[in-house]
Amino acid sequence: MSITIHTEIINDLLKLAVDSGASDIVIKSEKPGYLRLGGRLRSVEMDPITCEHAQAFVDEKVPRIFKDKWDKDGQVDFAYAADDIGRFRVNAFHQRGLVSIVFRHIKSRPPTFQELNIESETLIKMSQVKDGILLICGATGSGKSSTMAAMLNWVNQNMDKHIVTIEDPIEYTFSDDKSLFQQREIGLDVPSFELAIKSVLRQNPDIILIGEMRDKETFETAISAAETGHLVFSTMHAATVAQSLTRLFEFFPPEQLAQARRQIAGSLRGFICQKLIPALEGGGRYAAHEILIADTTVRNLILEGQNDKIQQLLEAGGDQGSKSFNKDLYRLIKEGKISKADGLRFSPNPPALEMNLKGIFFKT
Repeated sequence: MSITIHTEIINDLLKLAVDSGASDIVIKSEKPGYLRLGGRLRSVEMDPITCEHAQAFVDEKVPRIFKDKWDKDGQVDFAYAADDIGRFRVNAFHQRGLVSIVFRHIKSRPPTFQELNIESETLIKMSQVKDGILLICGATGSGKSSTMAAMLNWVNQNMDKHIVTIEDPIEYTFSDDKSLFQQREIGLDVPSFELAIKSVLRQNPDIILIGEMRDKETFETAISAAETGHLVFSTMHAATVAQSLTRLFEFFPPEQLAQARRQIAGSLRGFICQKLIPALEGGGRYAAHEILIADTTVRNLILEGQNDKIQQLLEAGGDQGSKSFNKDLYRLIKEGKISKADGLRFSPNPPALEMNLKGIFFKT
């Protein structure tokens, strides 16, 4: 069967994106396509994509199980594979009565730490914990999924584990090495995220990957898994460790906060918060991290409700591997990997980083 005009137009745009190294493709009806390159959005020289073509593409490519959701809600998430181009995570939605589509290029092979330009020592140590919850946090497009995939890729190459993933959609496909992977995609392998979460503990996993920590039920399942000897990886939309802790407690009503503190203190193993900073030379970006290892001191502070003191621990760092964003930005600037201007722009506390760069450090 010959390819339809709307599919050909969009596939050509997707191929250009992949060949250019773009992370995302944005289509707004009656506008040309846009590519996100190195974190910046750039328009493509092409004829505008009509609403009819965008609508026809979604109607044709959305999986049958999601068709009613698209027709009823006017928005839908699904995966799309274009022959000889690649796989994409797709979000289609309506705005002002017109169809828009956002594609995220999904690289099928999981990355290594070296390919991501990430210091791996602490992340490898975190990947080897026996049980608990590890949360990889950051804004959309900050590389959370790639970092988590690199950690699981290391596990796959070095440890014999049974790993079950619950994803919407699957982002990286793993080939079994020393570990055995079961990857479940919402809508294709299981009807709903809720059903997948409820059944995962019966599937005998050592490690569980939950694509996103999205609500109280998901987090409570993660806690149950952690308390019964499983290691849970997940992501969360939060910019810093402080924001991440706040988000976790927001899952619970006030009358359950005391219990939540006990559960979080007992199950949390660490946060990895990430930002992507433009490289000083050669294009590309470097990951800057704020890392909190949940040791005895951190767990006690969580139990006592003294979350504000945790930032002081991050600034102090220590042998365990915890560090603040400013510490990592300072390192990247001193190593000549990012500019001072970009370091200050991405810092959660630019005046403190400015003082550090002048050789002034405050005891915490």
